[in-house]
Amino acid sequence: MKKSTEITGLPIISIQEGQEIGTVKTLVINPEKGSIDFLTIEHEDWQVSVKAIPFKKIIGIGEYAVTVESDRAVIDLNEIPIANQLVNKKIRITQTKVMTRKGQLLGETAEFYTDEDTGNILGAEIQLSDASAVLAAEEILTYGRDILIVKEDASERFLNSVSLLNPIMSNEVLPSEGENMDHLQSLKNKQMELLVGKELEADIYDLNGNILFPSGRILSEQDVQIAQEEGPNVVVNLSMNVNA
Repeated sequence: MKKSTEITGLPIISIQEGQEIGTVKTLVINPEKGSIDFLTIEHEDWQVSVKAIPFKKIIGIGEYAVTVESDRAVIDLNEIPIANQLVNKKIRITQTKVMTRKGQLLGETAEFYTDEDTGNILGAEIQLSDASAVLAAEEILTYGRDILIVKEDASERFLNSVSLLNPIMSNEVLPSEGENMDHLQSLKNKQMELLVGKELEADIYDLNGNILFPSGRILSEQDVQIAQEEGPNVVVNLSMNVNA
């Protein structure tokens, strides 16, 4: 298990070439899967285009470096539309508000933790008004650009130690790709359950600034599916603007 600040800034070493090919600049988060899918690379010679490494190409993340098999693991984001879209979403977890689906502000994230073998986000450390707490990823409904939406009773299941997020420490089996898909579908089902049948109290806009759903609309399953396809920010807006 690694916290985000233990990954950013690390040198990236190619095993075959035996040389440094850059340093980790940012962690690119996939809000639908709840995982880190790419690491963008800082390199003085790459100023025009953005380079990145798919997380699945990483051999290991150690204390002093990230290792990859060869420099062929590096991709140009302009050539990979899906990766480029994830970067442009600018999803971040640290320093975002943590809010329940009904709008109760719990605090702000100070750090988040990931499984260095899979890239799956395990949870986050939250700064409360007078203390700190640990929130498991299972409590998170939506990863937004500015806000994490969590289950209504998430505060009742705060953990008292970051070590409890570790799959090894908690005797959990590392999730397979199929289990990741199950988790994604479970997340979407929870959003569907919370939103279908609720009335909008404000207009909801798509990412281009066009009205997606007008105020007063009763949300259907199709509406929620459309919002999910638009991305996490739209789902966050839906969650914040429906009747209780």
